[in-house]
Amino acid sequence: MSERSNKACLVLTERDTEIQREYAAKVAELLFSRGLSSPNAFVRTYGCQQNVSDSERIKGLLAMAGYGITDSLDQADLVLYNTCAVREHAEDRVYGNVGKLKEYKNGRPGAIVALCGCMMQQEHVAARIKKSFPHVDLVFGTHVIHRLPELLYKLLITNERVFEMKEEPSGVIAEGQPVSRDGGSKGFLPVMYGCDNFCSYCVVPLVRGRERSRAPQEIEKEFADMLGQGYKDITLLGQNVNSYGKGMSHGVDFAALLRRLNEQPGEFRIRFMTSHPKDCTPALIAAIRDCEKVCKHIHLPFQAGSDKILKAMNRGYIKAGYLALAEEIKQNIPGISLTSDVIVGFPGESYEDFGQTISLVRQVGFSSLYTFIFSSRVGTRAAELPDPVSKEEKSRWF
Repeated sequence: MSERSNKACLVLTERDTEIQREYAAKVAELLFSRGLSSPNAFVRTYGCQQNVSDSERIKGLLAMAGYGITDSLDQADLVLYNTCAVREHAEDRVYGNVGKLKEYKNGRPGAIVALCGCMMQQEHVAARIKKSFPHVDLVFGTHVIHRLPELLYKLLITNERVFEMKEEPSGVIAEGQPVSRDGGSKGFLPVMYGCDNFCSYCVVPLVRGRERSRAPQEIEKEFADMLGQGYKDITLLGQNVNSYGKGMSHGVDFAALLRRLNEQPGEFRIRFMTSHPKDCTPALIAAIRDCEKVCKHIHLPFQAGSDKILKAMNRGYIKAGYLALAEEIKQNIPGISLTSDVIVGFPGESYEDFGQTISLVRQVGFSSLYTFIFSSRVGTRAAELPDPVSKEEKSRWF
């Protein structure tokens, strides 16, 4: 049975993984009996690097069920879109592209259309898909990716649509599952999932769950496996990697994890994202400085330069604190590359507040910025705030 640890999240056992292998074998048998001896799956990913990593695990599970992976929609017997909910534009793209799949489905009787990811973890989205997109066969959320073989079997055996968004209150960690990466020299390695920060604009804690960290030995094992497969540039992933290890008994924080991975034999580079300023500790700065295989780069989102707006965002720091942190980083790691995220036009932001953002950008001197106009997300506190500034004015600031 599954075990509870790691801040009470659900940690799957070897038996849980074996059950999914058994379902995958049943799926392969069913497909073969229906004349699909070599079925193909087309997987499209929207959103962040974590979604890319999730899709690699999805591809691994599909391969276990007998599917080959194709880059051509025309050759696919199963189409799966792994979706993003961070911004409205990403959701609109998904709705438009899912609508176009009706023609694909009509042209391939028996083909499967599946949707998963952060967007599908939201009840209002799943309800819209169920009502308005009857050609979609399978919808599942972020917390049940590990059960994909089981969900496919249920769909095939019942010939009824499957919608599965069930989740454990504190999330799931699934180890030992197959991963199908695209190859090359660069790869992604999740070290933790979820987020406890609850920034007022962000839907991530609502769709990804609370923070939960993988055991360091599991990370080291997968890291070593990736090196053995020829990966030389590995990015450690987490919604907030800086808080890795919180609440766990092993006492390994993110700084210690970097040092442990840095000592693996071979020539390689380590990157990580994303960091939260309030959890960027002197120990982490020292680890980046000292570890020769860790890239001298930190992606450190500040989001806004106004203390008033930072408070409304629930970011947990002020402008002066961020500037002091940036200066400490640059003094300790000469030549460091600092990049960041900025939200323009947060509800209640005035032009004077926006000017504080411009001031911060000039003072820090970032290598690059990822800049976004505020996008209201259902279920977040920011979605309920008055927002008097026009889209045209926000676009001008942007």
